[in-house]
Amino acid sequence: MDNNNPFVARTEFAAALNQVASERGIDVSDVIETIKIAIAAAYHKDFDPEENEVEVELDSTTGEVQIKKDGKNVTPAGFGRIAAQTAKQVILQRIRESEKNSILDEFRTKTGTIMSGQVQRISGPIVTVNLGKAEAIMPPQEQMQNENYSLGQRLKFYIVGIKEGTHGEEIIVSRADKGLLEGLIKAEVPELSGGAVEIKAIAREAGQRSKIAVSSNQMGVDPVGSCVGQKGVRIQAVINELGSERIDIIQFSDDIKTFIAQSLSPAKEIVVTINEEEKTAVVTVPEDQLSLAIGKDGQNVRLAAKLTGYKIDIQGSGTTSESRVPSLKDDPIVQDVKKEEVVEAESTEEVKAEEAPQPVEAVTEEVKEEEPVNTTEVAADSAPVEVALPEEVANTETTEEVTATDETVEDATTPVASDPEPEEAKA
Repeated sequence: MDNNNPFVARTEFAAALNQVASERGIDVSDVIETIKIAIAAAYHKDFDPEENEVEVELDSTTGEVQIKKDGKNVTPAGFGRIAAQTAKQVILQRIRESEKNSILDEFRTKTGTIMSGQVQRISGPIVTVNLGKAEAIMPPQEQMQNENYSLGQRLKFYIVGIKEGTHGEEIIVSRADKGLLEGLIKAEVPELSGGAVEIKAIAREAGQRSKIAVSSNQMGVDPVGSCVGQKGVRIQAVINELGSERIDIIQFSDDIKTFIAQSLSPAKEIVVTINEEEKTAVVTVPEDQLSLAIGKDGQNVRLAAKLTGYKIDIQGSGTTSESRVPSLKDDPIVQDVKKEEVVEAESTEEVKAEEAPQPVEAVTEEVKEEEPVNTTEVAADSAPVEVALPEEVANTETTEEVTATDETVEDATTPVASDPEPEEAKA
């Protein structure tokens, strides 16, 4: 260090050292110790290749540096400039390390939270995200399968934590963690943040489908309706952020059988048999509900198993849901009602049979058979009175009318035919 103006050097060195230490939260003694190590390394490089043991003295007030070997001052001429440059580099490096450590400490407290970030760089499968104060890494296993990233894209990320990477400690963020789904839905549903509704379990396959089990801690609050929102507004906001990922909201139940049945929705008419010791469940569903219970590529039953913690085996019942509907046919009450309906139907038929008129065709035939007889009799009685005809014509018509009458009155026709009056008329 140039000592031609000790006052200026002392002032600049001390002021810079104290300012950096106070602004960055660095201890002055740590910085000075780091500078001493760097100056010793610079001395060995340029003046002592054998790297003999030396002692470095640095005055924090004046900034003067002395190299001593075996108690003797062996500081080379012009070494002040080298010492000053080394001290500058050490201080800058120390500042960067301190800043990084303070940022990492800050993000350690934010682990498990959601932050907005911007895609800054894409290096193969690794995505680098700018979170403002720091850069974070999103490895392939933390990315959504069906999501494409582009430079400058702004998204919400879940802070997984701090892990050791190739370049030291790195901040890891995720878009596939179920914590992202939990944080997003809590931001949309005030009942969750207020404690009226509680999330019991979450099962997620990022970018495809998720199931959330919720319960209510307050009387009169519907947990499923609170999460869905009016006309699905709340859950739709979460779906939009996750790229149209399908989300099922399920009401939690302490009864594991009921919980398993609800977790397999939208399948219905589910019968569950469980083994609590082995944490297994056998589920029987109608044949037409089997595909719904299993889901595409087994996704529905897989998520239900993650949600409930039970290994689920699904089998068909051999019947359809429609054939299972009339399950009350063996109920004695239903049978009594059916018997009463049958009795009422029989009595109604008897009444209708009694009140029913004779067939129209039969009546018509009887009338047709009686009409010729009545007409003939009337004509026979009225012919001599109303019409004045010659005697021969009248006798002839009378004979025809008598013959046209029923055969049972043959005795009555004979006297008429042998009546002497027609003979006298003829004579």
